[in-house]
Amino acid sequence: MSSRTAAPVLGGARVRQMVADYVTLTKPKVQSLLLLTTVTTMYVAGDPSLALVFWTVLGGSLASGGAGAVNHWYDRDIDAQMARTATRPVPSGRVSPAAALRFGIALAALSFLVLAVAVNLLSACLALAGFLGYVFVYTVWLKRSTPQNIVIGGAAGAVPPLVGWAAVTGHVDPTALYLFAIVFYWTPPHFWALSLLMKDEYARVGVPMMPVVHGEAETRRQILLYTGLLLVLTLIPVVFGFFGALYAAGALLLGGGFVWLALRLQRAADRRSALRTYLFSLAYLAALFCAMVVDARL
Repeated sequence: MSSRTAAPVLGGARVRQMVADYVTLTKPKVQSLLLLTTVTTMYVAGDPSLALVFWTVLGGSLASGGAGAVNHWYDRDIDAQMARTATRPVPSGRVSPAAALRFGIALAALSFLVLAVAVNLLSACLALAGFLGYVFVYTVWLKRSTPQNIVIGGAAGAVPPLVGWAAVTGHVDPTALYLFAIVFYWTPPHFWALSLLMKDEYARVGVPMMPVVHGEAETRRQILLYTGLLLVLTLIPVVFGFFGALYAAGALLLGGGFVWLALRLQRAADRRSALRTYLFSLAYLAALFCAMVVDARL
C-alpha cells in the first residue's frame, strides 16, 4: 500500500474512532432503557404523533447523553483505576477532559432548546432537572460520599417518564408520578446487583457503594427489601384504576420473578446469582413499561 493510500485509510480510522468515543461518552446502553420508559409513557398518556415522539426522544437522548458525558469528565480519575472503565475515552486519553465537559454541556443546552421549541417548556425543564440531578446530586455530591448515593441519586434516572408524560399532556399528574416512583424504587436493587460484581473495584477507588460500606450480606438483604417494595408499588396503580387486569398480571409475574431472584441471590450469595438479578432487572423494567402500553391500548 502506498503512503498516499495509507494516509486516507488511517485518517478514516481516526475519524471512526473519534465518533465512537463521543458516542461512548453519551452512555448509549444506559440511554436505551431511559428512552424506552419515555416512549412507552407517551403512549400510556395519550396518542402522540410520530413527530412528537421523535422530538421528545431526541431531546431526552441529548439530555441523558450530556449527563453521561459530564459524568465521564468528572469520574475520569476513578475510571482510570478500574479495569471496567480504564479504556473509556477520557481516562484512556483519546478525548480530553475539557472536550468531554464542553460536549456534555452542549448536549444539555441543545436538549433544552429542542424540547422547548418542538415539544413544550415543561418537558424541557424536566429533562434539564434530570441532567442537573444526575450531574450535581448523584455524580458530584452523593456518589463518593454515601452508600445511599444510588437511592437518592436514582431520582435523576426516574425523570424520563415525567418528560414523556409532560410531552403528551402538557402537565404532570398522579399517574406520571407513579411511573416516576416505579423507576425510582427499581434503581437501587438494579444497581446494587451490579455493585456486588464490582465491589472490589469500588473499594479500591474509595467509592462507598453499599457492599463496600455495609457488606455483601446487607446489600443482598436490601435488594430483597427493595424488590418486595417494588412489587407492591407496581400494583398500587391498579388499585387506583390507572391500569387494568392485563398490567396487573404482568406486574405480578415480573415482580414475582424479581423477588424470586432476589431470594435466590440472598441464599446463594454468589456472583452468578448477582449477574442474573442484574440482567433480569433490565428486562423487568422494559417489559413492565411495555405491559403498561398494551394494557392502556386494549
